[in-house]
Amino acid sequence: MNKRVEEQLSLAEALVGHRLGTNARLERIDGFVQWQPFEELLSGLHAAETGRPSYPPLAMFKALLLQQWYGLSDAELEEALVDRLSFRRFIGLGLEAAIPDHTTLCRFRNDLVAAGLSDRLFGEMARQLEGHRLVLKRGTLIDATLVSAAVGPAGSAEEAKDPDAAFARRSGKPGSTFGFKAHMAIDQGSLLVRAAFLTPANVNETVVADQLIQGDEKAVYADSAYDTKARRSALRARGAKDRIQHRPNKHHPDLGYWKKKRNKLIGRIRGRIEGTFGLLKRSYGYVRVRYIGLAKNQSHLHLLCIAINLRRAIILAA
Repeated sequence: MNKRVEEQLSLAEALVGHRLGTNARLERIDGFVQWQPFEELLSGLHAAETGRPSYPPLAMFKALLLQQWYGLSDAELEEALVDRLSFRRFIGLGLEAAIPDHTTLCRFRNDLVAAGLSDRLFGEMARQLEGHRLVLKRGTLIDATLVSAAVGPAGSAEEAKDPDAAFARRSGKPGSTFGFKAHMAIDQGSLLVRAAFLTPANVNETVVADQLIQGDEKAVYADSAYDTKARRSALRARGAKDRIQHRPNKHHPDLGYWKKKRNKLIGRIRGRIEGTFGLLKRSYGYVRVRYIGLAKNQSHLHLLCIAINLRRAIILAA
């Protein structure tokens, strides 16, 4: 099995010095993560038995992380890898090493999706965060946010469609969104992402809720969309505090003073998940998905969450 091996610092790199092209944040992340388990998970990807040796899968994965942090397209990532020494150092390719072009980066990402590895990579990152004792488990905040599709619906001006996307109305806002819904679980206190699932936009929050509950938290905070008797009972049986907001129904159209006050108190804590959604949309451009199809966009969501967790982790660990 031929693989393009990581090159040692070349003479040219020695001449330019160690400080030129350094990036303190990338260096902290690189030192924080145990990369060997990721390398093992990725070992079957892009390892052609014949032809030109492929790039190290770990280097390609780290390149995709750079893509998330800096909001780059495949072509822009290729250009940045050529231009930025700090990027080369982070992914482990020397100055004299060839850089993967945008089609190679795209092909690797598609291979990652086809192998169904994003969930396992996210899980390994979660395991390492727990190993560093950064996941507090005082509570889990769960919620969902709508994300527009990469293309318009059938019959729209864009003349393209995503068969996995669907329409959904935004709560309290006019109109509807054609796209997906990102369901997420955030650790109370650390604000690290513990789970992330993507569904068509018309899937109700309660359908995915039980997959977001981790089982080791002391409490679960959620809005009234997650209010079911079965879920409340399951939390009590597990010994977790039920911090799900109540919603009125035909039997109890008025919640009364105490339930309204309880909802307000829960909302102050549960609402912190909105900061993560805001970070995704403002800093990472996750207002609209990048790709067509649920599988590709689910993998992208996992990559985004790994990227967010790593930047958060080096702050918490400082």
